[in-house]
Amino acid sequence: MDKTDWQEKGAGHRQRLRDKFLAHGIEAFTDAEVLELLLTMGTPRKDCKEEARALLAAFGTLAGVLEAAPVQLQQTPGVGEKNAYAIRFIQGVARRYLRQRLAAKEYLRSSREVADYLVHALRDLKREVLMAIFLDASHAIIDTEVVAEGTLTSSTVYPRELIKPALARHAAALVIAHNHPSGNPSPSAEDRRLTRHLYLALSLVGIRLLDHLIVAGSEPPYSFADHGLISEIASDCAALLG
Repeated sequence: MDKTDWQEKGAGHRQRLRDKFLAHGIEAFTDAEVLELLLTMGTPRKDCKEEARALLAAFGTLAGVLEAAPVQLQQTPGVGEKNAYAIRFIQGVARRYLRQRLAAKEYLRSSREVADYLVHALRDLKREVLMAIFLDASHAIIDTEVVAEGTLTSSTVYPRELIKPALARHAAALVIAHNHPSGNPSPSAEDRRLTRHLYLALSLVGIRLLDHLIVAGSEPPYSFADHGLISEIASDCAALLG
């Protein structure tokens, strides 16, 4: 088979994949086929089947590939800068879509969508990140923002990092979330201290902390509120404030 025949065969295969998506949607695709189409966005004239399979072998799952850093992606033979760009771009689009879909929705009625967004945004990060979800007086979601990165303790996360953006958005309540790169969702003693510290500080400016969520892997986040810890902290702070 000469070069022209090979290119025509590859073009036909890519068109069949596109037609398959238009006819049946993403659920009809294997993870390898999803990656293959993503890779062709970066190199549209190249057959990317082998590279797609190699990426899955290297990173385990489609999610693992999407969360990988560009330098890691390019360590796979045949995957270049343009391919890595296509993969990272679609990951960024998905994250923005999930975040914007939350805007103006009532938090308690949208808790599953919030959990989906947090898991997508935080599960594969290699360092701890603290995110705030700002709510109005009716608990509709105003916005989300990462407010701290690195080691998250009561001595490294300052209340002003939450209070200043909350006041700027006229938030009446907050939900905070952070990830456990270890994969264990159980709150540590320091997580409890941090929550107590932030709950008290927010109370002093009239902002209510509704929950603290911990993301670890793809399971639903651990909820301080669901486990009674927010109520316990609220009682302790009320006693302290008299």
